[in-house]
Amino acid sequence: MASTKHIISEIPTYITLYSDGTVDRPRQAPLVPPNLDDPNIPVSSKDITISQNPNISARLYLPKNPTKKLPILVFFHGGGFFFESAFSKLYHEHFNVFVSQANSVVVSVEYRLAPEHPLPVCYNDCWNALQWVASNSAENPINPEPWLINHGDFSRVFIGGDSAGGNIVHNIAMRAGSESLPNEVKLLGAILQHPYFYSSYPVGAESVKLTSSERDLFTSVWSFVYPSAPGGIDNPMVNPLAVGAPSLEGIGCDRMIVCVAGKDGIRERGVWYYENVKKSGWKGKLELFEEKDEDHVYHIFHPESENGQKLIKRLASYLHE
Repeated sequence: MASTKHIISEIPTYITLYSDGTVDRPRQAPLVPPNLDDPNIPVSSKDITISQNPNISARLYLPKNPTKKLPILVFFHGGGFFFESAFSKLYHEHFNVFVSQANSVVVSVEYRLAPEHPLPVCYNDCWNALQWVASNSAENPINPEPWLINHGDFSRVFIGGDSAGGNIVHNIAMRAGSESLPNEVKLLGAILQHPYFYSSYPVGAESVKLTSSERDLFTSVWSFVYPSAPGGIDNPMVNPLAVGAPSLEGIGCDRMIVCVAGKDGIRERGVWYYENVKKSGWKGKLELFEEKDEDHVYHIFHPESENGQKLIKRLASYLHE
């Protein structure tokens, strides 16, 4: 008798893994094509392959008719490490708005997702993507990208990400502090937007602010995407202050901005992270941006809203300071 399909594991309403290997992601936004030459959009976009083995790709964004070399933002999307995409309608519409104001080249990385590719796969994919970006500063890069070569300022390379992508930003910045990028390219700044961190113990006002379902969600996401994580929820990649975690003093960039939202369940973690970077001995320039009356990644969902525009304008100017 044929075996029946059944649920292996799930995070209800977010993701379900079945016994036949299929995965259901009910919150995934639809994928949309890039806009290379749409006369109604002031931004051009295209999809490129960074690596075929492993399979890493990206959507690139460039303002139309750039007149000078532009900052480069390498971006890691959110979605709990297990859903969303650089090619989704959500992020595509966000970056059409962002790039039109930020006057920068954006490389939005399509890293491999859990559970098909459990962590730490995404960290390695994103590091490889950053290395590829830096490799384009050479005279004869192996996998050249004209938009980066012709329009990118390799003295102004930033990394950014929202939610789980903000967590990736931290881990890539730590790696940049101990490993060199090609052609002596330096990481100038890091932008953490509502970053996902957690631990086995509460920080800040979490003990009174978080519901039990929120605490369960933050813990279950990590165990779902990285079931073999040494230390579990106190692994240094999700708890940067865990026992044995490398010092935040080693963050490998010169500037950092941490963005939080007052109504966001992981707001306390962002502030906690900011405060611990500030007292770590790190020599860079650190900034905290808070929007008190907004919730998680409001600027991604509603880039045209008043507060979405406020944050986008701050980040746009940040790339040019």
